[in-house]
Amino acid sequence: MSGFNYEKNLPHQEQGIQAVLGVFDNASRRFHQPDENPHIVFGQNQYTANLQKVQNENGIDRTLHLDSDGINVLDISMETGTGKTYTYTKTMFDLHRMLGVFKFIVVVPTLSIKAGTQQFLQSQSLAEHFEQDFGSDYQGIRLKTYVVESQKATKGKKTHIQTAIDAFVKAENRQEIHVLLINAGMINSPSMSNAGDVALKDLFDNPVEAIAAVRPFVIIDEPHKFPTRESAKTWKNIKRLNPQYILRYGATFNEQYYNLIYCLTAVDAFNDGLVKGVRVFQEEMQGGMEASIKLLSLDGKEAVFELTENGKSKKFVLGKGDDLAQIHSAIFELKIEAMNKTTLVLSNGLELKRGALLNPYSYAQTVQDAMMQRAIAEHFKLERELLVERTTKIKPLTLFFIDDIKGYRKDNEITGSLKEKFESWVKAEAERRLKNETNEFYRAYLQKTLADLSLVHGGYFSKDNSESDDKIEQEINEILHDKQALLSLDNPRRFIFSKWTLREGWDNPNVFQICKLRSSGSQTSKLQEVGRGLRLPVNELMERVREPQYKLNYFVDSSEKDFVVELIGEVNQNSLSETIPQKFDEALEQKILQKYPEIEPLDLMFELVEKDIIDRKKVFTENGYTRLKAAYSQAFEQTLKKDKIGKAGESKDTIKMRVGKYEELKALWELIHHKAILQYKIGSESEFLALFTAYLRENLTKFKQAGIRTAINETYINNGIMLNRRKENLENDDFIRFNTMSYREFLSELAVSAKIQMNTLHQAFYALRDELNISEFMNQQTINQIRSGFNQFLLNHSFSKFELGYQLVNNRIHPTKFTDEKGCAKEVNRADLGIFGDTEKRPSEQYLFSEIFYDSEIEHQNIADEQIENVTVFTKIPKNSIKIPVAGGGSYSPDFAYIVKTKSGETLNFVIEAKGVESSDILRKGEERKIKHAERLFSQIAEKVQVKFLTQFEGDMVAELIRRNI
Repeated sequence: MSGFNYEKNLPHQEQGIQAVLGVFDNASRRFHQPDENPHIVFGQNQYTANLQKVQNENGIDRTLHLDSDGINVLDISMETGTGKTYTYTKTMFDLHRMLGVFKFIVVVPTLSIKAGTQQFLQSQSLAEHFEQDFGSDYQGIRLKTYVVESQKATKGKKTHIQTAIDAFVKAENRQEIHVLLINAGMINSPSMSNAGDVALKDLFDNPVEAIAAVRPFVIIDEPHKFPTRESAKTWKNIKRLNPQYILRYGATFNEQYYNLIYCLTAVDAFNDGLVKGVRVFQEEMQGGMEASIKLLSLDGKEAVFELTENGKSKKFVLGKGDDLAQIHSAIFELKIEAMNKTTLVLSNGLELKRGALLNPYSYAQTVQDAMMQRAIAEHFKLERELLVERTTKIKPLTLFFIDDIKGYRKDNEITGSLKEKFESWVKAEAERRLKNETNEFYRAYLQKTLADLSLVHGGYFSKDNSESDDKIEQEINEILHDKQALLSLDNPRRFIFSKWTLREGWDNPNVFQICKLRSSGSQTSKLQEVGRGLRLPVNELMERVREPQYKLNYFVDSSEKDFVVELIGEVNQNSLSETIPQKFDEALEQKILQKYPEIEPLDLMFELVEKDIIDRKKVFTENGYTRLKAAYSQAFEQTLKKDKIGKAGESKDTIKMRVGKYEELKALWELIHHKAILQYKIGSESEFLALFTAYLRENLTKFKQAGIRTAINETYINNGIMLNRRKENLENDDFIRFNTMSYREFLSELAVSAKIQMNTLHQAFYALRDELNISEFMNQQTINQIRSGFNQFLLNHSFSKFELGYQLVNNRIHPTKFTDEKGCAKEVNRADLGIFGDTEKRPSEQYLFSEIFYDSEIEHQNIADEQIENVTVFTKIPKNSIKIPVAGGGSYSPDFAYIVKTKSGETLNFVIEAKGVESSDILRKGEERKIKHAERLFSQIAEKVQVKFLTQFEGDMVAELIRRNI
């Protein structure tokens, strides 16, 4: 596949897509003209019922707006960096497949966002993704994008109808999805309403009426840019397009929701690892640098400032074009660019009102220099980690926001210019690292850097659009349009400079650092600022990488001392969604009692029943959960996990091992890191056929047909109120089935997906032909279901219906999560040891680390509460560091490793799985089988070295487990 490799069916995106499709469940279609979308029709109250059902499924407790202005507006809230453009694009494909809708209008606020959206929609990699990664789901359907551009008005003549609009309106090919892409400026353009020189559809002489006639679905990107009040011009013009439905996608709605059906909040995005975390580097002023410049007044021509420093004050009067260096010598090239009677704009874009305060030292060249040098050093440190210590390489980028364009673009003509200093710092850092670098690839990468320093950076500024320099043009093309070229490891460019021009409509997933050398201008959302670098990175194969948890380094000066506090506040404030539980369980009870310790548990239950929040079976009454949160609000404050955003230096991301402890663990650690290949001991293809047939027989009733069912709703009167009930036909006479593939196509797709021979599949389906008519279920859903279901079947029936074994392979062991390439102990990521930390207790002296991190209470008990004399060293095994292959294609990772020395001097090795349940009887069958796999593997290893695998259940002490096995 060319370009980016898009991931399909990501849960957070698929939930947003399914929310939209759920709204149209049981809708019917009425077709009119071939160039028009079908008219979507619902039975009585069905639409409202669908909306309520979707909201309940997604845990959304918000009022629906079912008046004439808002009834057709659906809101999908997705945090920045989580793929909302991809989500609404796949939604278009699924609405086309489900309802035959084939004409959409995508409305974006700005030209820069329009350019980015056009590039995405028209990319070859996106087309290949939908063609290749979804099998025959979309039957070769492709997007066709029509871009509305501005035109020069011709005085005294009729407007020329846009080719894009004309082609979009007339399009009749339902095997394509037709997308009209337009920005807010063009929506409001008079040319959309003026009579044209050619009649559209032979009926309409202006674009708005012609577009309205095709019954479009409208998708709005960044809804906070489109106010919905009655006087809002853009919203009014969007409504003139007569959209059947408006789908609004964005991270911010300014609390102006219509019908919110899906909400992926900032807290969700950060906590679920859907975006990078944020690490903030902040320049802090110390030692007598307290000074302030206050804007006292302005009249449109002159501005009066007051400098206060060392207890003394002095006033200054400046006009347009004057440099603030006249006020304080620490300020470097900061001029008044514009002003009126209320606002003054500086050359860095910062807008000042009366009373605004500046610290002159924040604009000192020395502060900028320190920030830039730190960013360069951190970049090279991060770069080596991502290019050397990973199996597939990730190329990081650093983004600098500046306002000294002259110092960057005028080459080295200016002595001490920004560009000259930047290249000297890059040169020094690269040379320093090259002296001790042993990795051949990275040595060559550093040498290429030093060969031509001008190639390691590039810039994009608004005035560049009028330049004709070929070198600058190449830089701009890479930065704006050719992400693949910019991320190529053959390209040394990895530092980008801009003057906030890239703030909107641009992002690159491999931005790992943003250095904000000057203010972003007027007061902006901190979350939007970091949004340019929140997307998860891609590797050299253009594949998205999700683990480990990456962080965005963000550099700010001391004028933004509250940046972290404000960012965290925004993230938490913007996060309103949660799952609505059906019952009042123990977790909720403890949550309330922790915040309200004065309440006794029994009193709480009586109170909830008395207030009609729950019934006597602890089931929430209607709106009971909402009333519970209101009654005990302190217990329901949703916050961000503390390690997701923080100041650099506030806490380390890694933890050191105790001195000398790894050497005692080394032999066992290297032993259990040998690669093991799982071997199925299935004698023949006929035995495999018997297994697959047994799986099908167990799941005969679980396959689902693809098709359309007509919904019938009957109205009736009860107590003077009209209600409705759904009428079902048990014989399915009203169900129209659709098979999306032929039998051969189905077998071929299933064979590839499930890795089963086509002939074996055919034999199994033929053997069960009287019990399972597979022709009724030939669709992608069945393929996915069989693949995952049969994998689980193999896992559940391993060691009972067939045997397994392992072949140990002498592979290269290092680096590991504990060791570097040479096998030496290194610092370990805290997150790999556990999501919880305990700073109050100290771990046992035999523990590999001096701090406690854990994922469950039983793990905490082992580390913090138990000390075993004969144990020389033990450790929690980092997440995913040891992957034991299991039947069905999955893997399994144990929790602890112990080294024991007996009185006789014998060394024993134990690998332990800690399960927080009372006994093996309570384990899910899959978990029990995974443990069985581990036992089998370690029994084979024990033939050479004595290693025992043990399972610890709730209440078990490790000491007793080991004692029984010595």
